Amino acid sequence: MNGTSGTSGTSGISGTGGTSGIRVVPDQGEWRAGFEERVLAGYRAAGCSEPLSRALLEQALKGVDGWTVATDGAGWIAVGVSEDNGATVGRIHDLTAAEPDAATAARTWAERWCAERGAERVEVRLTGGTGGAGAGAGADPEAASGPAPTAGLFAGYRVRGQNRLRAAAEHPALPPGLTVRPLTAEEYPGWYAGEEAAYVADIVRAGALTPEQAKAKSDEDFARHLPQGHATPGHAFYALEADGQVIGTGWVNHGYLPGVTFGFSLEVHEEHRGKGYGRAAMSVGEWAARQGGDGALMFNVFGGNEVAMSLYDRTGFAVLDEFRSLPL
Repeated sequence: MNGTSGTSGTSGISGTGGTSGIRVVPDQGEWRAGFEERVLAGYRAAGCSEPLSRALLEQALKGVDGWTVATDGAGWIAVGVSEDNGATVGRIHDLTAAEPDAATAARTWAERWCAERGAERVEVRLTGGTGGAGAGAGADPEAASGPAPTAGLFAGYRVRGQNRLRAAAEHPALPPGLTVRPLTAEEYPGWYAGEEAAYVADIVRAGALTPEQAKAKSDEDFARHLPQGHATPGHAFYALEADGQVIGTGWVNHGYLPGVTFGFSLEVHEEHRGKGYGRAAMSVGEWAARQGGDGALMFNVFGGNEVAMSLYDRTGFAVLDEFRSLPL
């Protein structure tokens, strides 16, 4: 979501809370130029490089020609509805407003628009966590949007997930006592089964999908990301060992975005948690990013995982995007 909800904004949905003045526009041209600039500004402010910011912009514009854009002559709203894992989902792709009342009116209009088209829930993405708003297609690392300091506008929406990003240390060192080796082809099937079960559980805990929908999404996502399994190009799998035991695993995708390794999984086995290995796993992720020639590590964390979010805060992984949704 992009825009502002404070008096310092330069554009907004006018009015004092009503939505009657909002109208759909037939031509996206005027809105789109400003939207692209807001998206780029948001990702630059979040510390993304120019190539990364533009790659994220390209993702943000996916499906843009099918969005509905509305205005009252001052601010903008962009919305859309699509099918997602068997559910009809509305998305607020953009919202700009100069005043809190106008922003609330715009959000209400967008929610009503989505509901009238059969949406079961409406989703939004906040760029920079609670510091900005933007729409996304759920907690998927390939989804993207833009900036807006509208911290309280979506406070009633449940957090479904976050994308986190951090520049990797120039010469990251593995923690003492921890060794890393490639996961073998023989270990891969057992690892895969565990990863899939954990992924389904994470999706269900985040509250966006039923167990059946979560399983369908898991099957689709794993097939898309790992079409050749253990041998999929650009992907690396690791076993983390301490005191002669495998205490965790890692799965990363080098070059996922310009200069960025995506950490699909940096997992410490349950029986080894609480021993400081969580922070060590983050160091392994940085090490893996540099091994793949990238300068930053990015990953997703599902809503409800407060322990992990706290760890990422302590280890300096900034919130790039936060995904939220509201049942309709």
